[in-house]
Amino acid sequence: MGLLYLVEPVMAIYCFASFVSYPLMQQYIYQRVWTEEFNSTIFYDDNISHCGTNESDTNYIHQKEVQQRASIFYTTLDLSLVIPSLLMALILVSYGDHHGRKASLLLPSIGALLSILSFFSISFFELPLEILYISNVISGFLGGLATFIGGCFSYIADLTKEAQKKNIRIARLDMVLGVSSGVAGIVSGYIIRELGFKLSFALPAFLHLLNILYILFILEETVKRTEFQETVLSKEGFKEIFLGVFRLFKHASSKKRVAINLLLFAFMSYLFLYFGATALFTLYELDSPLCWDPVLIGWGSALSTFCFSASFLGIVVFSRCLKDAYIVFIGIASSMAGIAMAAFATTTVVMMLVRLPLMFSAMPLPILRSMMSKVVLESEQGALFACIACLESLIGNLTFAVFNSIYGATVHWFPGFCFLLAAALSVIPFGAVWLLLCIGYEERDHVLLINEESSSEVES
Repeated sequence: MGLLYLVEPVMAIYCFASFVSYPLMQQYIYQRVWTEEFNSTIFYDDNISHCGTNESDTNYIHQKEVQQRASIFYTTLDLSLVIPSLLMALILVSYGDHHGRKASLLLPSIGALLSILSFFSISFFELPLEILYISNVISGFLGGLATFIGGCFSYIADLTKEAQKKNIRIARLDMVLGVSSGVAGIVSGYIIRELGFKLSFALPAFLHLLNILYILFILEETVKRTEFQETVLSKEGFKEIFLGVFRLFKHASSKKRVAINLLLFAFMSYLFLYFGATALFTLYELDSPLCWDPVLIGWGSALSTFCFSASFLGIVVFSRCLKDAYIVFIGIASSMAGIAMAAFATTTVVMMLVRLPLMFSAMPLPILRSMMSKVVLESEQGALFACIACLESLIGNLTFAVFNSIYGATVHWFPGFCFLLAAALSVIPFGAVWLLLCIGYEERDHVLLINEESSSEVES
């Protein structure tokens, strides 16, 4: 059987398994905290709500305390990933430039499998939740989600040599991520209701195992062994890995450095605000006055499929008539409108309709990735995506920590405050891209920047 250059199935399986896991993890932690608070189990029923709406009622006060405790626990759990995942994201994705991309896909898959098996064991044997800190640290040292995504985009960059195709290829990979998360959102609610938490964790565990086998035995490597320059365990091999990102900025022209820095800042600030706000949707929907059950939460999450699909189609259409920067502007405006609307959603219909103005909100991230990929050399793709993966890991974990903390502090007086804050601060990435245009950046500069870099290397 021949090996395949298809990384999309790897992305689909990993993301489906991960996005099935996240609602399960959040709701399991919420249920465990609820059980400890009330000494009873949450029972979801179509006619009986598990959350109170009377602010003077004791159950309502206890419910808010559960919200706070669950938010704080999930925050500290995320923080246990930060340091190891930052280091490994930098190492593993940069490693791929000369030693192959498969390591940045395989190790995070193994870490995700260990993490979900930890949840399965804790739910099955009623073990203390604190054990999850150990599994998170181990998963962090194996790379985590940021390393995996960075590896996938580096893999695509290796296969896509023509600059004009990068938007579509990277957007397609982003759409795979979004569709996987949407389908996972539907499944997660039903499997909790039908199987309970103990058996629900078995499905993502099986999928991660399947992905590991695909990566090992089916996926082809884009960097051949004949191209290896130094053994990774050697002194020069370690230096090669750690200096890749440094050289990306050190030896670049001033115009290239400004372009990459502004694009990175826009990417990270948008990632922080967009995912920080949308990640709170589950806790917000569990709370009054919405009081959603797992199935409704699943359908709400599933509508992200519409957002990613609409964003992909938007990129395909807009790329033919608009510059990359203007596509980013449309996406940020879409995000601001949808997140602001969520702040005032008090009924199920309105909360579902929040996904309509969010329809183009997934466009900025793949376009910004593509813009950055276009301004670096082919030999710098891994270093670039290592830098993105490292910052993405930091921002991703800090996002959940910051927004969960703000939500925990403001949930008593205005649960939608975090959404309004994220919408207002979205002018920051918008301004960064606008500044890039103001200093004279044009899409034709992609070629000029690469030629400048090539010329400087020849002269040196």
